[in-house]
Amino acid sequence: MAAKRTTPTDTEQAPGFEQALERLEAIVEELEGGTLSLEDSIARYEEGMKLSRHLGRTLDAAEKRIERLVVDDSGAPATEPMSLDDDAPALARPATPAPAAAAPDSPPAPRTPGPPVPPELPF
Repeated sequence: MAAKRTTPTDTEQAPGFEQALERLEAIVEELEGGTLSLEDSIARYEEGMKLSRHLGRTLDAAEKRIERLVVDDSGAPATEPMSLDDDAPALARPATPAPAAAAPDSPPAPRTPGPPVPPELPF
C-alpha cells in the first residue's frame, strides 16, 4: 500500500509551477496504472484536482501579465495588455492604419527621421 501524501496547508507555501505539474503528471500515471486502492485513488484524485486548480490560477495570473509590443498613433513603440479572448488573432490586426494610396504622379511623402519601428511581435 502506498504512503499517503500530505498536501500543503495554508501556512505552507504552495509548490512552484514546475513541481506542481510534475506531481500532477505522477498522479495521473498512478491513477492510470490501476494499482491503487479505492481510498488511495480518491486521495490522489483530490490532490490532483487541487494541483490542477493551482496550476490554472498560476496560468491565469501569467496571462494577465502578458503584454504585446505595438506601434502607437505617433509611430513610437509601446506596449498594451494582450487579450487572448479576441476572436481575431493579434497578427491579423494591423498595428497602424494603412496610408492612403497616393496619386501615381505625386512625389512620395517625406519620411520623418527616427529609429525604425520593429514589426509587432507575435507574443
